[in-house]
Amino acid sequence: ALQMDGDADQSLAVMRKLAIAYPKDRDVLAAYGKALAANGQFEPALDAVRRAQTPEYPDWKLVSAEAAILDQMGQKDEARQDYRKALELKPNEPSVLSNLGMSYVLEGDLRTAETYMRSAAQQPSADSRVRQNLALVVGLQGRFDEAEKIASQELSPEQAQANVAYLRQMLAQQNAWSQLKDQDKNKAKVATN
Repeated sequence: ALQMDGDADQSLAVMRKLAIAYPKDRDVLAAYGKALAANGQFEPALDAVRRAQTPEYPDWKLVSAEAAILDQMGQKDEARQDYRKALELKPNEPSVLSNLGMSYVLEGDLRTAETYMRSAAQQPSADSRVRQNLALVVGLQGRFDEAEKIASQELSPEQAQANVAYLRQMLAQQNAWSQLKDQDKNKAKVATN
């Protein structure tokens, strides 16, 4: 609850105390690991999540949490291996499929990301976040009308329209920066010739 209120430091302090009081409780260690990761402390987060895991009874949520931390550390291959391991333990779990898709988004592979996102969104237990991630990936590919249609399944038409407009603006700004960068490169080439 503290983390949702935006007080990550206090959340981390509470979770640290709980982890000390209950060093073998998997749920506590997993929550502590997530709190550490939210605070940018990835190595300790990874350690906490790994300590919560038991090889004889692996928990898909812990494997997925480990994958998300590895993704944040830039270890994409290891992260994706863990996402797939989590999917072996809990096939078609929308949150894992969505996170695996987001891993590909971070790398710029939007087509692969969309494949995983669509699969996640089609699951009966998919939540709003999963469908919003799909809308984001579709929008990032410039398919704004389709993105708005997906977003409007979860949001009011006005909110969906505003989200897509923001995405359009963000992509336009990114494109403008890319064009400026290319112009600078061309000027540098002309100057050296």
